[in-house]
Parts: sequence; structure tokens; C-alpha cells
Amino acid sequence: MGIIVQKFGGTSVGSVEKIKNVAERVIEEKQRGHDVVVVVSAMGKTTDQLVVMANEISDYPNKREMDMLLATGEQVTISLLTMALLEKGYDAVSYTGWQAGMTTESVHGNARILKIDTERIERPLKEGKIVVVAGFQGITEDGEITTLGRGGSDTTAVALAAALKADKCDIYTDVTGVFTTDPRYIKGARKLQSISYDEMLELAQLGASVLHPRAVEYAKNYSVPLEVRSSTEREPGTIIEEEVSLEENLIVRGLAFEDQITRVTINGLSNSLTGLSDVFTTLAKHHINVDIIIQSFSDERTNLSFSIKSNDLKEAMEVLEKNKSLFPYEKIETESGLAKVSIVGSGMVSNPGVAAEMFAILSEEGIQIKMVSTSEIKVSTVIADSQMVHAVESLHETFGLSHSTVRA
Repeated sequence: MGIIVQKFGGTSVGSVEKIKNVAERVIEEKQRGHDVVVVVSAMGKTTDQLVVMANEISDYPNKREMDMLLATGEQVTISLLTMALLEKGYDAVSYTGWQAGMTTESVHGNARILKIDTERIERPLKEGKIVVVAGFQGITEDGEITTLGRGGSDTTAVALAAALKADKCDIYTDVTGVFTTDPRYIKGARKLQSISYDEMLELAQLGASVLHPRAVEYAKNYSVPLEVRSSTEREPGTIIEEEVSLEENLIVRGLAFEDQITRVTINGLSNSLTGLSDVFTTLAKHHINVDIIIQSFSDERTNLSFSIKSNDLKEAMEVLEKNKSLFPYEKIETESGLAKVSIVGSGMVSNPGVAAEMFAILSEEGIQIKMVSTSEIKVSTVIADSQMVHAVESLHETFGLSHSTVRA
């Protein structure tokens, strides 16, 4: 049999009892004859609690020291899970991200994996041991501890599966799979039996929290078979693969949404050829992610609007003001209290008019659209966050996602 990589998130390992349950799930896979590598997150709300303590000390905690702090959470989980496996009579060994050979770029708080040396993991696997690895963390070539950002344990698991040429990577969560939208908010949400890498990547990037976008990127680029499953229920999850057969007439396969969006408008920006490049290059250098972009011209000047996460607003404003000499502008306006609602489906490529239908639905519900972005398989709109759930409910029902169990 081959190698199986299992990943368990924070809610799945939130207590000693839950860690014992995870150990049982790991043992089940081992008993099927597989070599097993387990990637785990910090227990429950540990990371959030560590962030709170750091913020009690400093309004702007040093990013290097934050990585030193946050990386401790996963170390607790790997040791406890390994103890649980040993107690049940299964030989196991735990490794931190750096012990597992995870080399990252030198970006604290949101590093990308550069390479993985799997020798340290492969040795105990050949000896029949279960290997437990801390997700979310790595080390730079200079020996600095880094973290991979929110959801980074997903990325760790899929990257390890790719490096080890694993047969499969199972992502265990507190839900039973990937749903048409977030079932915590929308009662009619249905589980998908399968979804394509591209659709899942769009949903992940647009706010669906079930998987980290980088994890889906790795899975697609290295053709890693991926399944999202429940850590407590013994039932099939959702398979993420290259191609899935479209359900008849199901053009839209999922909806994603996220709040805490802010629109930033730069008025009176010079119409120079490098103006846009200068603005977004400067923001990118400070790791500020820009989403939807709208540009308009008037009297040899440009008005530029873009959306960002609201928690990036303060830093974005400081960066823009500090670099005003590089791209002169008249003034900056901001609007917070916004949300992004998106529809996703590969069937949209061959079915024109989906965007128009989405706009019509929102208009009928009295929901004003403030910004729009489209691609071949998605349409995103920015609206008031007070109308977010209502918009998703209306779109979910209208596009036929609530009527019956969705089958791919």
C-alpha cells in the first residue's frame, strides 16, 4: 500500500478527548496497510489566544517574534497526538515543521514553502512508524522560524503529499465535505460529492474557509488526490480532482462570501503609464493583498478604486501616504462595512448571461452592487455587509443549489 497524508484542524484536536479520537482515525488508516503521515494544527483557539496575549503587550507585535510565539501551538498538538498513538501500541514520532524539512521564504507571518527535504520523514515511515508533523510552520535557509498564515496546515499537508508522492491527502474538518455554500449560515447548503481544482481554488480564494487557497494550488499543480472529510463522522467526503461531470443544468456549483471588506478610492491619480504599476507594486511589497480593481479617467487624471481586507486598511493608508511622491494623488476615500459575495461554476464558461442573472437577483432584493469582478468561472460583487447573508440565500435558491442533494 502507499502513503496517506492526513490533516486534522484545530477544532478536530481541540481537547485531549478529541486528540484520542484523531488517534483512532489515524490507526484505522494504518490498519488498512498504509504508511501514514499526520499533519495537525494547534489545539482549538490556541493561536487566537496567543495573538490576544501578544496584542496585550504591543499594538504592533514584532513579526519575527510572533512567528516564534505562534509556532508553539502546533508543537503541543504533535507531542500529545504522538503520545496517544504510542499509548495505543502504535510506534510514532513527532516533528516540527523545520525538523520535517520544510524550508520557506523569509516572510514572517505568511511564508511560502520553497522546498521539502523528505529524508527525515521517509526513514521512520520505512520502519513502520506513524509520522506526526506540525502544520503551519517552517524554517528559512538562514534558520529563522516562519509561519504560513491562516490555514497554513492545509498547505503543509498537501505540500508533504506532493513531496512524498502520496496516494492521497485527506483533510479532516468539522464538516463532512465541501458544501454549495457555508452551511453554518445557509440552511439549504448541500454537500458536493466532487468539485474541480479550479472551482475549489476560486471558492477558497473568495472566502470559503474549508480549504486554504495555497493548498488547492499545490494539489492542482502536483495532481494530488484530495478529499475533504469529517473528523467525527464515518462517511465519504468531497473529492477534489481535475475534472468533474457537471450535474445537469447546474451552472453555478458554489457560493462564497466574506465580510470585513473595505473599498479604497484614490482620486486624482496621474495618468502616467507607470501610475497603476507604482501603486500596486508598492502595496505588494508590504504584503497588502488587493482584490477587485476599478479604474476611471477624467480630465487627464485617474480615479482608482480597489478592495482590501479591512484589517489591512491602516497599513495600506500609511503606505500610500508615505509613497505619495512616487504616485501623486489628490485625496483618498475609504468605505468599510462591506462584504464580497461570489458565485462559482465551470459551467459558466459555456453559458452566457449568468452574471446578468446574478445582478438581476440582487437588484430585485434591493441590494446595491458597489464593485464587480469576473473571470471565466466566477462573478464577485461587493455589497453592504448587512445584506451579505440575504444576498447569499437569494442566489443560492435562485441558482438551484438548495433544491436537492447536489451530485457531480
